[in-house]
Amino acid sequence: MGEFTMPSLGADMDEGTLVEWLVEPGAPIGRGDPVAVVETAKSTIEVECFESGTMGRPLVEPGTTVPVGTPLALIETAAGSRGKAGRARKPRKEPQGVPAPERTRPAEPAEPVRTREPVASEAPGHGHVEAGPLIRHLAEEGGVDLAALRGSGPGGRVTRADIERAAAAAPTARASTARAPRARVTPLARRRAAELGVDLSSVAGTGKDAAIRAEDVSRAASGHAGAPSPPPRTTAAVRASRPSEDQAPAMRRAIARLMSRANRDVPHYYLSTTVDMAVPMDWLHDRNRRSPMSERLLPAALLLKAAALAAHEVPELNGFWTDDRFTAGEGVHLGVAVSLRGGGLIAPVLRGADTLEVPALMSALKDLVSRARTGRLRGSEVSGATLTVTNLGDQGVETVFGVVHPPQVALVGFGRVVDRPWAVDGLLGVRPVVTVTLSADHRATDGAVGARYLTAVDRLLQNPEKL
Repeated sequence: MGEFTMPSLGADMDEGTLVEWLVEPGAPIGRGDPVAVVETAKSTIEVECFESGTMGRPLVEPGTTVPVGTPLALIETAAGSRGKAGRARKPRKEPQGVPAPERTRPAEPAEPVRTREPVASEAPGHGHVEAGPLIRHLAEEGGVDLAALRGSGPGGRVTRADIERAAAAAPTARASTARAPRARVTPLARRRAAELGVDLSSVAGTGKDAAIRAEDVSRAASGHAGAPSPPPRTTAAVRASRPSEDQAPAMRRAIARLMSRANRDVPHYYLSTTVDMAVPMDWLHDRNRRSPMSERLLPAALLLKAAALAAHEVPELNGFWTDDRFTAGEGVHLGVAVSLRGGGLIAPVLRGADTLEVPALMSALKDLVSRARTGRLRGSEVSGATLTVTNLGDQGVETVFGVVHPPQVALVGFGRVVDRPWAVDGLLGVRPVVTVTLSADHRATDGAVGARYLTAVDRLLQNPEKL
């Protein structure tokens, strides 16, 4: 038996609000599956489970705010699995750059299934029938009515073999009454639909496998002309439907606390250089001219890839300052600063950025930015960054000096690509250039290391075809 706990989703997070459960008790879950939506001061985030098993009893109701590390639910773990799901991890210890394995269903015995907390139901004409959560799941998948089934296990318990026999016994009857598979609905979404008078059959789900989430119901309710006035919603429900508006003040306070601590505790040093972008921009224009619109690249993709590769070359800037010492990151995981429409910012993580091809990095960047601004990020996408990059070029800014995000030891800034007078081989001309800055923790490195990093960024950008 494991515990799913309120995770730490950033150095500035002390508590979180459980907004919604995405799975019901008894449902099988796999490592990496999102099981709950949690609201932090900065965003609303889907939180994954870090072990496989069966969803057990919830310990916290939606709308409740609890400290980091508080158990939220019990997890009936698969054989051999131990530990706590969702347990906060220090960035230097969590798996870096390794994608979550595919969802797996816990192994089931072929003979009578015994669950820790069997659920009993009265079957007309058959007396007492017992079936565990996995059996109920199999019955639902096979279209088997448990109430009409006689269990062959001890004490009348329904077994997997019973379900398989019943499913195979009446294929014709099922075919004659076949209908479209019922969409999965999260528990909070079901309650929200009842509160707002929304017909779930008319709601399109945006969750995993088209599951209907609470925000889908709220969106559908807002589009219903003449819909009955809903009863007052809970604070958690309002926040879930309007995260940017309601979270802005809390986000600013969280940012203020973290940045104040960073400026107080981190001895910064700052460096900058100007990079000739004529070669990379020519390469970019040529590639985009030959590519479909959906596959065209922005200069940000080249800048991020160069930043990641340079961090691989200069690992002293890619990691964390903890316990009065530097620990190098396991892989290059770029935190990309994203401004939110309601104010504030968040830095979702591009994992293994140095290993991504530029087109894949561009695609991942667009996906992260889109989901960051709609509150659809997962827990694994907001923690574990080894280096943060901020790019304010699209805002017209030419130079940006950021504040290091502890426990990281460096932040890279890119400005706007602008045309400037530039001398090449003694000849003066006009060329596109970009200012690249570095803010770094003087406890971990000094200016010589920072200069090496900026030199590497410049050199890499002059060979865009090799990025």
